[in-house]
Amino acid sequence: MSNPAGRPAEDPLAPLAELPGVAEAVESVRKSVDRVYRHRVMRRRSAEIRSEAALRGARASAALAGADWALEEVRRRSDFGVEGEARTVGGALRVTAECGQLLSVWRQSPLRVLARLHLVAAGGAGGNEAVGRPRLAGESVDSTRDPAVPGVPLPDADEVAGRLDGLGRLLVAGSSAPALVTAGIVHGEILALRPFRSHNGLVARAAERIVLIGSGLDPKAVCPSEVGHAEVGAADYLEALAGYASGTPEGMAEWLAHCGKAVELGSRESTAVCEALQRGAA
Repeated sequence: MSNPAGRPAEDPLAPLAELPGVAEAVESVRKSVDRVYRHRVMRRRSAEIRSEAALRGARASAALAGADWALEEVRRRSDFGVEGEARTVGGALRVTAECGQLLSVWRQSPLRVLARLHLVAAGGAGGNEAVGRPRLAGESVDSTRDPAVPGVPLPDADEVAGRLDGLGRLLVAGSSAPALVTAGIVHGEILALRPFRSHNGLVARAAERIVLIGSGLDPKAVCPSEVGHAEVGAADYLEALAGYASGTPEGMAEWLAHCGKAVELGSRESTAVCEALQRGAA
């Protein structure tokens, strides 16, 4: 049963905005994003800021997936089709570039977008029938690219299917919760489920990016949260994710605060780029 606004009678995300510290995180994120958008350089060179944010976000997402390359190395390289770290960096660049093109589909069918992101991250089907679909019973996850969440067992295929379906329904119905909350839940749920056999981290961070763009919080995609997640560090990232997976109010609040900090750090990164451009140093 839906209300006139098209949302479920019960909005499961709304109470999360009332958890301790979440409202403060939402407000702090809003101020940090506004700071970037008000910068005088954004009025003249927003396309350059967006391009740089995409590059830095992709580099950071790849770093969290085990390919921690220097920014200038990512900038100068073009050979991302080989195996190993180069392939991971290439996947991160591709999914980041794809995000802006998937907004309209996301609003109608977020699970189709997740499948598309996985296909793009994996570099196409390549004869692998597991690409672009959730894992089936008995299928494992490549732990070299998607490390296990501490203390959280890998959900089985049936649980993955049910929870993905619930997430998709929730996103299509919409929520009154702030964008940070929705983005954090999408990110956390994908990483907790690890629904694909590989590249779950790249997909989860790209999905968070899509929510932040589509919600209007960061419509020009100049506040790369991936940068913040990487800057905080992989260990703290996984620890906060374990809090999300616990399902406790304290754990959820910790994860959402972590996501807020990531957006703030991404915003600060782009503010620094604006300052450098203003000085003529970048």
